Amino acid sequence: MPQPLRILHAIDHLDFRRGGPPHALVALANAMGSLGHQVSVATPHGPDTPRDWYGSHPQIRAIDLPASRTAFLPTRTLTLLRKHLESTDLVHLHGVWEPLNMQVARLARSVGVPYMISLRGMLDDWSMAQRGLKKRLHLLLAGRTMLSHAFAVHCTAKLELEQSSKWFPRRLGRVIPNLVELDRFATPQGSAEARGAFPVLQRPAFRLLYLSRLSPKKGFPILVDAAQKLRAKGLAVEVVVAGTGDPPYEAECRQIVESLGMTDFVHFLGYVGGTLKISVIESCDLMVLPTSQENFGFVFFEALAAGVPVVTTNLVDTAEEIKASGAGYIVDQDAQAVADACEGAMSEGPRLRERGQAGRRWTFENLDPLRIARSFEALYAAAAKTRRTTG
Repeated sequence: MPQPLRILHAIDHLDFRRGGPPHALVALANAMGSLGHQVSVATPHGPDTPRDWYGSHPQIRAIDLPASRTAFLPTRTLTLLRKHLESTDLVHLHGVWEPLNMQVARLARSVGVPYMISLRGMLDDWSMAQRGLKKRLHLLLAGRTMLSHAFAVHCTAKLELEQSSKWFPRRLGRVIPNLVELDRFATPQGSAEARGAFPVLQRPAFRLLYLSRLSPKKGFPILVDAAQKLRAKGLAVEVVVAGTGDPPYEAECRQIVESLGMTDFVHFLGYVGGTLKISVIESCDLMVLPTSQENFGFVFFEALAAGVPVVTTNLVDTAEEIKASGAGYIVDQDAQAVADACEGAMSEGPRLRERGQAGRRWTFENLDPLRIARSFEALYAAAAKTRRTTG
């Protein structure tokens, strides 16, 4: 076994309802702890911080920080973090724009501790086009310094590296997929739990699953429009929405459903997690996300691991991988293109389930959690060597 490492992660929230980065961190921290490394996670206390990180886990501990995404940390917190860094081999930052990560990076540089940054899609072309002037100004004033002094900049797909490396020295880029906790999918869950919790899932229909936050970038209106087109052709299609969003946008989504006359065929389940989430996935026929951008997209690979094929857009960084699974339909971000892909999937009959099983096999073979954990471990060990040389 390699020499145990002392790893500090930093992230500004651990709330699974707000997207993939918290999932990525929790899975990675647990994997590193299982490999015998000492892991600390500096973050404001969140609803999805594992309870055993507070004292009962022998390898992982949470360091609670003030709960603010915009404010700078108070002096006493910075002093405590500096002291912790002095006995840390390396730091892993999750995100580019957050004041927390900027401050931890600055502290790490000041005490000679190497750090790496996971971009989480924040430097993708689509992301940089949103409030682009503000982001470029941020990079000019501080972000490029943080990036250029990193030991490595982590991307989850080749396409993410291709887009984002214009903002940092490309030699720093490393491509490693996110670690998906596939053990939860090793044994099929079945649809019984989902049908018991949501009786509407007992209705006979071809179900399209929207499994994500309700966010303007995710393309929910495109999915509803596509489903309406399919129903207009006499196809018994329904949409299952597993996710929540900011209340104003969620209300806007419901209004779109009503305006298209789809109220009886679009079912908002709210946020689902644990075994219920897997059961909901398995109760559907296709997972459809017409998104504008995803650097990885946990939901794609969770659906594939559950044996459910995926329809998404060519704007996703992992589109090549999803297509390679044999259970992915990659289309333009257009309602008609989405509708055509769904209709094509429906026409496959029993072959659609065979596709799903092929995707499941591909996911377990290509996203093996231990292999991915070892890739991160090797990167961490290389960073730690620079700490021991300079520390």
